[in-house]
Amino acid sequence: MTKDIFGKALLDYQNGNYSEDIITWTNISNEDILPLPYLFRSYSEMPKLEQNALNLCKGTILDVGCGAGNHSLWLQNKGFKVKAIDSSNGATEVARERGVLHIELKSLLEETASFDTILLLMNGTGIFQELSQVPKYLNHLKALLTPNGQVLIDSSDIAYMYFSEDDIETEIEIEKLTQLSHGNYYGELNYYLSYKGEEEAPMTWLYLDFETLNAACQAVGLQCKKVTNGEHYDYLARITLF
Repeated sequence: MTKDIFGKALLDYQNGNYSEDIITWTNISNEDILPLPYLFRSYSEMPKLEQNALNLCKGTILDVGCGAGNHSLWLQNKGFKVKAIDSSNGATEVARERGVLHIELKSLLEETASFDTILLLMNGTGIFQELSQVPKYLNHLKALLTPNGQVLIDSSDIAYMYFSEDDIETEIEIEKLTQLSHGNYYGELNYYLSYKGEEEAPMTWLYLDFETLNAACQAVGLQCKKVTNGEHYDYLARITLF
């Protein structure tokens, strides 16, 4: 069971008790700071990739892993009907306090309603956890889509964390095949988080390159197109029914 450190940090910031930031790290990277103000960012403070995703939203919307509710609030203000979900109790409490109208404490796999747009941002593929879990999640997303619905999801190809830029073009495909053949996709990371001296239980977090996401979508009868590239090996994809 998680300690919901993320939710505690959001609650502190919401309640005016901001004194330090979240610290994150992975099994292949050193500690990094996740500033709490960034988790409460406005539309103008969002990366272009996030802004593009919000502008592509249509119809009824499911905001998965809503956090403090930034995306849901912007969409609500534009007149959309939005349902927000998060597995963090603290996050759902903060989002509700900030004005998100329809929010539930649940995981994506617990959702059963249908939507025209399903939004998974801030490395949306992370919740898939492992490459082996991707088909299960994609099939569930497929079941939640209306006939003309879409999934807007972002992720990053983290090959750059293993190679220099000069080496990626020549070596990455070999490396991908090598790791995949041993069941160890290079985008599967152990993700750690701490806040105010308290450390969360590690979780598996998946960064998925576009080619692998596209192949996985095709395998379960979904169409996947890259919408745009971000500023640092990240991308936004749009997944639809055929």
